[in-house]
Amino acid sequence: MSSLNPVQQQFIEFLVRCKVLTFGDFTTKSGRKTPYFVNTGMICTGSQMECFASFYADVIAQQVGDNFDVLFGPSYKGIPLATAVATCLAREHGIDRGFCFDRKEPKDHGEGGTLIGAIPQDGDRVLLVEDVTTAGTSIRETVPKLRATADVELAGLVVSVDRKERGTGDLSALDQLTEEMKMPCISIVTVHDIIEFLHGHEIDGQIVIDDEIRTRMEEYLQEYGPRDHTV
Repeated sequence: MSSLNPVQQQFIEFLVRCKVLTFGDFTTKSGRKTPYFVNTGMICTGSQMECFASFYADVIAQQVGDNFDVLFGPSYKGIPLATAVATCLAREHGIDRGFCFDRKEPKDHGEGGTLIGAIPQDGDRVLLVEDVTTAGTSIRETVPKLRATADVELAGLVVSVDRKERGTGDLSALDQLTEEMKMPCISIVTVHDIIEFLHGHEIDGQIVIDDEIRTRMEEYLQEYGPRDHTV
């Protein structure tokens, strides 16, 4: 019996069917050799993005509610994500909020600036959405941009999958961000949820995680997981 709720199970199946979640031999941006990979760049149709964003909207509605003023997506993948999540929140949950995103480089003509969209104002609570956070690098790069724009409060960060890997210290990347940024960090699922649900589970007639893949994933987590975590 799985401990995951139906929405989490549906989300994992969605990731597999869209080939966002794949298994094999990969190298992360940090140089780690990983047996699985989460690439939300595979979400490339309107229906897929609508479905993906709807999962985010459900989690936000349940765990954050309307207790935020602006939805922020770090460029580049966070741009369509924030746009779609804001749409789903308004349509499906009646939470109509502004959204914005950042430029990689400041614009020195036209309206100028580093942010586009609903620019946060002093006192606004900003909720960040990102696809996956491995080390927290993009969040550390973009939060200063937000704080340079206005005296904002961070309402939290929502990601699709928590890889449960160490950041720059002994804590997991999300736990470290929670501690550093003084904000809650929420994931729709974790890698442990993925292992639990997909091990021996068939999707479209195929076992996704067999014993060998599970062993490789657990060994990876033993090596790169938080220091105080035991798989």
